[in-house]
Formats: sequence, structure tokens, C-alpha cells
Amino acid sequence: MDIVNIISGEQIEIISKLAIALLLGMSLGIERAIAGKTAGMRTYGLVTMGSALLAMTGVFIGGGFDSPTALVDSIRFSAQIITGIGFIGAGLIFIKGADVSGVTTAAGLWVSAGVGIAIGYGFYTLAMVTTVLAILTFTFFWYVEDRLKAIVRHELK
Repeated sequence: MDIVNIISGEQIEIISKLAIALLLGMSLGIERAIAGKTAGMRTYGLVTMGSALLAMTGVFIGGGFDSPTALVDSIRFSAQIITGIGFIGAGLIFIKGADVSGVTTAAGLWVSAGVGIAIGYGFYTLAMVTTVLAILTFTFFWYVEDRLKAIVRHELK
């Protein structure tokens, strides 16, 4: 008996969703890891995969995607995911005098949870586009923001 005959199509879909969520989350965490931030590839990957897992669990507890109660149960699960990630994100934000750090990382984890939820519900395009836009925000728009700050500092002198 080979493994293909043991694993059903639904199980392959579940495993695929978890793997896609993990990969998208890790891709979000690459820039954070390179930038030396507290949350990196593993954290982002786990948040995204965990969010997909919990979103799918909410649907399954409600009776599956064809069940009328699945939407209500899954929305409750999704709301709790967002609340929990907000709690984790708050722990990443540090204030030292007038300096605040960790806000972008916290926001990135929040977006990462949303990507996981989207994958859990099967919204692959939405999750991939959001991931690309978040990576652009972490990289390209960091450069733009840095340049704008330099221009403003130069004009204030």
C-alpha cells in the first residue's frame, strides 16, 4: 500500500494549504530577519500557517465548506486569530523615550495572520497578492520612507 492511496484528496488540500501558508509567511519574514528584527522567517511562517490551520478548523467544526453554520463558526475563529496576533504584536512594540520600535514588525505579523486566514479559506490569489504588497512595503517603501526622511532632515537644517 503506497502513501498516495492512504491520503485522500481533502487531506492533500489541507496539507497544501498549510505548506503554502508556511511558505508565504516565511517569505514575509525574510526581510524582517535580514533587517535584524525580533520576528523573522520562522515567526512569520508559524503565524501564517497557524492562522490557516485555525481558519480551516473553524470551517470543519462548523460542518465543512458546504454547511450554512461553517461561516459563523469560522468567522469566530478568524476574529480570535486577529485578537491573539494583536496581543503578540503588542509585545513586540517597545518605547524608549521618544523612540518607538517594533510597530512595523507587529503590523507585519497581523498581515501575516490575514494571509493565513485567506489561505485557510482557499483565497490563494488574495493571499499571494497581499504577500507581494507586504514585501514591497517592507522593502521598497522602506527605501522611499528613508529617502523622504533624509530630504526633510536636510531641509530643516
